[in-house]
Amino acid sequence: MTDSRTLYATLLGITEPWGVEVVEMKQEAGEVHVTVALPPSTRWVCPECHAGAPIHDHQDRTWRHLDTCQFKTLVHARVPRLSCPTHGIRQLRVAWAESGSRFTALFEALAIDWLKQASVSAVAKQLRISWDEADGIMQRAVRRGLARRQLEPPRYVGADETSFQKRHEYVTVVGDLERDRVIYVADDRSQASLDGFWRGLTPARRAGIEGVAMDMWEPYIRSTREYLADADQKIVFDKFHVAQHLSQAVDEVRKREHRERMAAGDPILKGTKYDWLRNPEDRSWREARAFNLLREIVTRVGKAWSLKEAAMELWNHRYAGAADRNFKRWFHWARCSRLEPMRRVARMIKRHWANIRTYFRHRITNAGVEALNSKIQTVKARARGFRNRERFRNAIYFHCGGLDLYPAAVRGNS
Repeated sequence: MTDSRTLYATLLGITEPWGVEVVEMKQEAGEVHVTVALPPSTRWVCPECHAGAPIHDHQDRTWRHLDTCQFKTLVHARVPRLSCPTHGIRQLRVAWAESGSRFTALFEALAIDWLKQASVSAVAKQLRISWDEADGIMQRAVRRGLARRQLEPPRYVGADETSFQKRHEYVTVVGDLERDRVIYVADDRSQASLDGFWRGLTPARRAGIEGVAMDMWEPYIRSTREYLADADQKIVFDKFHVAQHLSQAVDEVRKREHRERMAAGDPILKGTKYDWLRNPEDRSWREARAFNLLREIVTRVGKAWSLKEAAMELWNHRYAGAADRNFKRWFHWARCSRLEPMRRVARMIKRHWANIRTYFRHRITNAGVEALNSKIQTVKARARGFRNRERFRNAIYFHCGGLDLYPAAVRGNS
């Protein structure tokens, strides 16, 4: 029959030369204490160079382990510190926990799994640890993941901003569009924010980037042109940001026409804001019929909507030449529409057309980064906001970085 020492040696993954010396249950405290020790005959070697090294002293260490039923489990050991002629004083590494951690690797792995699903506060409460301890597990996981990440040179990246707090505070997020993961986070949305990403890449990796999707944000454009060779052949202005500008222009036309009609006692446009912004493919046959009848009555906003839909058709062409020809016709139509919001957006699109048409070379959009931004906002809402930018960046890497987060002792089982 297995005794308690053998049982806990198995549960903890204790291997020679370490062994479980004592298992003590403290029922009133609701704790199990496991003492682990080394035999006196152990040959000591430096953990850095594995050369023989004498003992300098011992440190008493305690780690929190996975609970034994309802009892907290604590592991104790006197860990030798060795005096290496080459590396100086080094503490012997233990197999069940990572250096500097107060938790066993198995406990950290469980906490990481839970942190992926819930807030730091909720995980801390359920695991009976402090908020700072749970956050520390997340921070160590991210440091491990970033240190391990042998980042394959990304071919296509997307740069965008996401809100940090409500007071127009942002962080810059760069995503790997092919692997759907965040590879860089920086404060603000300035040129310096994106400069840090480019400077962090070797010249060879910068040269390997074939396309960059972004909105028409001048600081990002300047940064990319400064660091990326042939930047104007690689920058792709995102179609969804163009669609956003067009939708805003349609809404401006709707508001003006609505005010005029209401002044004349005609409420036909009341409550129709989202009808003009809705994807036509999402309408039923009955809804499409009613909407088309409305367009025939409210001619100005109807024309603005038609211009928006025709502009979005430009991305459906197979070749840039066909898109060029259709854009010229569309621009003439928009310029002659007498709808100033649409004319303004048409002029903006024309100014940036060279880096809109690069879509036909690279076929990329920022949809992947937008999806990551949506996930980031979900993480922020779950945490009820972040007061600290560093913790916000940490959470982004943890949830969206595609990192290998687990301690080395459990990576094969995670």
